[in-house]
Amino acid sequence: MSGKKVIKMQGVYKYFGNFCANENVDFDLEEGEVHGLLGENGAGKSTLMNVLYGLYTHDQGIVKINGQEVNIKSPSDSIKLGVGMVHQHFMLIPQLTVTQNIFLGMSEAGFILNIKELEQQVQEVNDKYGFNVHPDSVIWQLPVGIQQKVEILKVLLRKAKILILDEPTAVLTPSEVEELFVSVKKLAKQGYSIILITHKLDEIMAYTDRVSVLRTGKVIGTVATSETNIDELTTMMVGRDVSLERDIQEQATGAVLLEVKDLVVKSDKDVPAVKGVSFQVRAGEILGIAGVDGNGQLELGEAITGLRNIIKGTISINGSAEMTHIKPKTMLSAGLGHIPDDRQRKGLVLPFGIKENLIMGSQRSKKYNKGFFVNKKAINDHAAELIADFDIRCRGIDQPAGDLSGGNQQKVILAREVDRNPDILLAIQPTRGLDIGAIEFVRGKLKEARANGKAVLLISTDLDEIRTLSDRIAVMYNGYFSGEVSYDASLNEIGMLMAGVNKNKNAEAWEGQ
Repeated sequence: MSGKKVIKMQGVYKYFGNFCANENVDFDLEEGEVHGLLGENGAGKSTLMNVLYGLYTHDQGIVKINGQEVNIKSPSDSIKLGVGMVHQHFMLIPQLTVTQNIFLGMSEAGFILNIKELEQQVQEVNDKYGFNVHPDSVIWQLPVGIQQKVEILKVLLRKAKILILDEPTAVLTPSEVEELFVSVKKLAKQGYSIILITHKLDEIMAYTDRVSVLRTGKVIGTVATSETNIDELTTMMVGRDVSLERDIQEQATGAVLLEVKDLVVKSDKDVPAVKGVSFQVRAGEILGIAGVDGNGQLELGEAITGLRNIIKGTISINGSAEMTHIKPKTMLSAGLGHIPDDRQRKGLVLPFGIKENLIMGSQRSKKYNKGFFVNKKAINDHAAELIADFDIRCRGIDQPAGDLSGGNQQKVILAREVDRNPDILLAIQPTRGLDIGAIEFVRGKLKEARANGKAVLLISTDLDEIRTLSDRIAVMYNGYFSGEVSYDASLNEIGMLMAGVNKNKNAEAWEGQ
């Protein structure tokens, strides 16, 4: 770090109506540093960075870039000032190539595109920072880790020297995370300045130089990373001690509530993604399904919820007759609750208010209808009650779900599904992208469901989460279960299963095809 301040924000306020999202915020960024921005969901991190990037205009305060006071009214203003933002949810067109996505909308591309020349420009930056991205690759064919790097290349080729990375590792595997931060460190050494928004405290400790913590819109403090620790940062974030340790009590299990037999499901590429999987989940237990992302877990979850066709095999819910052709409505009626892997695309209707999202799937219930008319009071009272019970931090029941932070969006889904009192709860990546306080809350609700005699199927790539919550762990590799272990199995044993080292007869049969 040079000590030169490339960003200086002083006394920044941002209001949404009467709600103050950022209150008297001071923040600075030095040249060549990686500066972590930490806080609970809804603490104001993304709002502050959206002010810096021009998506929002601040209501009070001063923003300086490279010593000059600026008035940023749009992202194009921010880009001209050398600030680029990589959003948590990718802004890529899947059908276009890497190069086409990068130069889309850039005047530098020219009126008549010279694709070969543009690909060469991408390759030069790619080689300089070791991104290992092929300029002519089509986006939808790339793993998410590479797509994340494409987003960063877009910013670099727009000549940005200040990078805002918003939850860049939320959907990456551990190896992809490591590769990404190797590139980030290279950028910092070249004089780029990077703001890292993340909930992952281990990433803060490993990869940042300084960290600023926000709570309820205010800066609690800024510290050198080398002079702090995870416990101190946690307390700064949430104002209390947080424990993510395993504290599940042993209990007797009941009847089989979910049974899957010899299930075969195809991927979007029309090849088998789930290969002859069988398992049971009983009342009062959590079965965790572990594995590296992309080994059939998502397709398995979608088949159970009725979102993906079953090629072979059966599913039985709550002792029902075995089913092969199922729909989401059928599974909902049979007693299945579902926390999807993608809260924005599969769990919520973002333009709708919180109150509408909280009754989805139950909107035809007599509780919310009076003859031909909607019972507005019942809907409003229900929303207010769940907002309080699940600590959903919002401006009110009518606030669009799309305006909520990621953690509060997840709480809306969790509140809706738990409120239905399902016999079986399927949770897919339930804490992905959440802060430590929200993780503790969500995990607590899953443990509560188990204690109340529900069957919980947890699908997660977070191995710590799987081991902390599960009674049994099934490991999925290449579409099949490579083995089942107890929650206290060693990381090495689980890791070997995740790598497909242990083969069973079912696996060998599929691998021979």
